[in-house]
Amino acid sequence: MSRSRTAVLAALALVAGASGTALAVVPGDPGIAAIPCSVDYKVQNDWGSGFTAAVTVTNNSAAKSSWAVKWAYAGTQKVTNGWNAKITQAGTAVTANNETYNGTLATGGSVSFGFQGTYSGTNAIPTTFTLDGVTCNVDSGTGTPTDPGTPTDPGTPTDPGTPSTKVDNPYVGAKVYVNPEWSAKAAAETGGSRISSQPTGVWLDRIAAINGVSGGMGLRAHLDAALAQKGSGEEVVQLVVYDLPGRDCAALASNGELGPTEIDKYKTQFIDPIATILADSKYAGLRIVTTIEIDSLPNLVTNTGSRVTATAACDTMKANGNYVKGVGYALNKLGAIPNVYNYIDAGHHGWLGWDDNFAPSAQLFYQAATAEGATVDDVHGFITNTANYSALKENNFTINDSVAGKSVRESKWVDWNRYVDEQSYAQAFRNQLVTAGFRSNIGMLIDTSRNGWGGTARPAGPGATTSVDTYVDGGRYDRRFNTGNWCNQSGAGLGERPKAAPAAGIDAYVWMKPPGESDGSSSAIANDEGKGFDRMCDPTYTGNPRNNNNLSGALPNAPLSGHWFSAQFQQLMQNAYPPL
Repeated sequence: MSRSRTAVLAALALVAGASGTALAVVPGDPGIAAIPCSVDYKVQNDWGSGFTAAVTVTNNSAAKSSWAVKWAYAGTQKVTNGWNAKITQAGTAVTANNETYNGTLATGGSVSFGFQGTYSGTNAIPTTFTLDGVTCNVDSGTGTPTDPGTPTDPGTPTDPGTPSTKVDNPYVGAKVYVNPEWSAKAAAETGGSRISSQPTGVWLDRIAAINGVSGGMGLRAHLDAALAQKGSGEEVVQLVVYDLPGRDCAALASNGELGPTEIDKYKTQFIDPIATILADSKYAGLRIVTTIEIDSLPNLVTNTGSRVTATAACDTMKANGNYVKGVGYALNKLGAIPNVYNYIDAGHHGWLGWDDNFAPSAQLFYQAATAEGATVDDVHGFITNTANYSALKENNFTINDSVAGKSVRESKWVDWNRYVDEQSYAQAFRNQLVTAGFRSNIGMLIDTSRNGWGGTARPAGPGATTSVDTYVDGGRYDRRFNTGNWCNQSGAGLGERPKAAPAAGIDAYVWMKPPGESDGSSSAIANDEGKGFDRMCDPTYTGNPRNNNNLSGALPNAPLSGHWFSAQFQQLMQNAYPPL
């Protein structure tokens, strides 16, 4: 539901000409003073006790290096969080100040910001707005070029690009957004300039990330930066949407801020604001790729019920259905935006490659993709190996090999899995997903940010044929103790550089996990990010059933997940394959 208000708050001035004749001031006449500013305030979603709103301000006076927009509510409205502006409220009076990255406002230029609020009673739209103390006109906001649109009404596309028909593979013929925040960290590392121009994913892993954390870039800022990088060509922006209630129920380092039952908060305070921003017509020319909720749905298959790997937290999430509901809701809301391409997380071969996980996972993903109003048409594809380390291709052995009378599947490393590497798994799982009911043209992404396994430890050829274990262990590129190890792995390296359409059924190799960002802390660290301490990130930990009771293989002295880990970044460059 979208509401806006038209009110002329400043009459056209009359100025006396040289002959004494009264002249009407015509807005837009470059030779005559115009209305100093205009505001388009639009309520985009209203659910009776809360709402989201988008505000676009156009400056018709002198250019500004900073700005402040003010208004007052007539009712009980309270702003709870915002994006693309620093919003404060005292009583009924609200002030929105520019962020550090959008203070410049040219003559004739516009800036947009948004927020979420609560109210009781009525939600009347303010009648008076000021820009730096000067009263503005209130625009109609009905489909003008600055209309930010809604999740179901994207508004009117504006320069720099009108959305074209959704393409089969968004990566073909397009540049991919380079996150300037990650790029700066990478470039600051010794040797980091070799990869600092690579595109990586932008992680929206808590509600605060929508607006930006600790002065960092929020979602709008990233999209604005992507427009600047886009130029006249096509540009892909990669987002990781990652804040389900009871998130990642089998790990602690990646637990989120929302409790198991907070599905409504997930919908209204996380997905809805993201959808509002992505639907802004300003961004209609971008190809927005979303990775939907990693490390959650697969847990419902592998870590519940009578499984030896089951956890009480995963049993809870399976029973309350909030993983399925959350993913369905996200697909529905984001899939309604014409230039958004949704890719659901599909684990990795060392998680779902076994017979009793493979087909059931595809069936569960179909259930989620048809929940909460979503359909398979809201799913463009799937992504595997997100933030994981599984080798892209194991060239020194295949699943069909036999040594000393035993199949490779009987080796301790493969352990009866059907797949030995990520690409064979992704291609086979794509076929299984089509069988489960997804469209036949779905594509797969593979995260290759940290699965290179190069360096001096990389085998040059097959292992000795003394036994099936010496054959596999001597030849495998993946040097982990077990494929269940996932935290800051020692010996890992950068993998294939991002590349469009590298193999049949694969839309792209991507770096969805930004290299250098930690998977979790090596020891407990107090924080306000909802991130716990997981022993799988402790290098002294001897394991659990989910990694067959092996050592964790984690690097020491790691910070919280998502925080910069210089030692890991240096290792990834050192062990890159292909080499840097």
